[in-house]
Amino acid sequence: MALAYQEYYTHKDYQQWEGAWELIEGMPYAMAPSPSVTHQTVGLNIATAIKEQLNRMRGNCDKCCVLMETDWLVSNDTVVRPDVMVICQPIGEKVMLTPELIIEVVSSSSTKRDEMMKFALYQKEGVLYYILVYPDKQLAKVYFNRMAEFNKIGSYTSDSAELVMGQCKIMIDFSLVWRK
Repeated sequence: MALAYQEYYTHKDYQQWEGAWELIEGMPYAMAPSPSVTHQTVGLNIATAIKEQLNRMRGNCDKCCVLMETDWLVSNDTVVRPDVMVICQPIGEKVMLTPELIIEVVSSSSTKRDEMMKFALYQKEGVLYYILVYPDKQLAKVYFNRMAEFNKIGSYTSDSAELVMGQCKIMIDFSLVWRK
């Protein structure tokens, strides 16, 4: 009888890898070599809209930081790289705190990971809002974390979604994010 052997990796291993990877509960996942133009355009449009609104607000929203394609070190065996995230807490050069908002621009190669694995991970880690964006369908699904469970707020194509993170309130007008 052959023994089943499953490889297990840590953040230390992850730091040595070349190329784009994510590490989820010790298992490596290769990312596409480079996101498509549509993928990048939609992610940038959303990040820019959020950043512009946060810049207009003063006070507690000054702490909010919008990041794109940045590693989030969740634990020693989990490192993910969301397309867009918003963190409203002081951070250093590495993201080691749970973001308030994560947006994943879903592509055919990332659908299962974004809809299942990351959905469960972000829910468990207490991410307040999770948005799955489907550029090919011009559709965004917005989830809110209530009592450690994501509840769907709605599906949006050309409507606006309001997100409240502490004292910061932002609107994402999904009619303006799609690639023209």
